[in-house]
Amino acid sequence: MSHQIRPATRADVPLILALVRELAVYEHLEHEVVADEAAIDEILFGSTAVAEAMIAEWNGAPVGYALFHYTVSTFLGKRTLYLEDLFVRQEARGRGIGRALLERLAAVAFERNCGRLNWCVLDWNQPAIDFYRGLGAELVESWRVCSLSGDALKALADT
Repeated sequence: MSHQIRPATRADVPLILALVRELAVYEHLEHEVVADEAAIDEILFGSTAVAEAMIAEWNGAPVGYALFHYTVSTFLGKRTLYLEDLFVRQEARGRGIGRALLERLAAVAFERNCGRLNWCVLDWNQPAIDFYRGLGAELVESWRVCSLSGDALKALADT
């Protein structure tokens, strides 16, 4: 049995949306998923594409994905590879697939001269926290994620 990590293609859009929904269920956030295939296609492959994705396969079957994009570090003067989503289906966990996805992303970050690989983790997701720490990741407790969306975003934009 073996795994493979490959770049996503446009044909993977339905799969990626299905995996996004599975991730949302795992995170108890399924009510927040409003994206459809057209939206996923646009952010990954459209004329305004801003992100990339990798698909993880186990014995030829898709079992996970990583979706990433760039931010910047003005302190470093370099791009940062930002991991938006990392998900491995329950039945495929414990086989090194999550690690393989992160290894590939670290290689991409290094090849593209990024100064960092950043991501967020939910504070209740102890298995993920332990996994990330085991890889050498630093959990930066002093920073908080801020977010404006929906009505709050519109209200600020309209001022």
